[in-house]
Amino acid sequence: MRPTRRLLLAASAALLLLTGCGSAPATPSAKAKTYTVTSHQASVGGHTETVLTTSKGFTLYYLTTDTSTTSTCTASACTSIWPPLVLTGTPTLAPGLSGTIGVIKDANGSQVVYNGHPLYTYSGDSAPGQANGEGLLGTWFVVTPGL
Repeated sequence: MRPTRRLLLAASAALLLLTGCGSAPATPSAKAKTYTVTSHQASVGGHTETVLTTSKGFTLYYLTTDTSTTSTCTASACTSIWPPLVLTGTPTLAPGLSGTIGVIKDANGSQVVYNGHPLYTYSGDSAPGQANGEGLLGTWFVVTPGL
């Protein structure tokens, strides 16, 4: 594991352990009337994989402790690292993608949900095609079509 990734992992773990995920609303990461979730290729664990992405090509993630109706990453210490994908309109899937897309209203606002998983981006991804958050803390994973 590269030193930078180790440092990000340690910092993420420390922040989550010290502050937990729990109460403050998140700042919306996308505000639009409509929003299309797309897919792109990303390097995941050393191999290329198709993942769901934001309209700008940034990898989307899910948290295993979330439910289809509630996000567990709501405190600012968590959402600053894992910004939830929130919007003021209606999400859609790009042509060719299947699954159920919708919105839940919770502490983060109107958060986009794919197949029952609230969606997030990762602050450690600095460019489209990256998936640096894959497997972090054993609870964060990339969203693949059909998840």
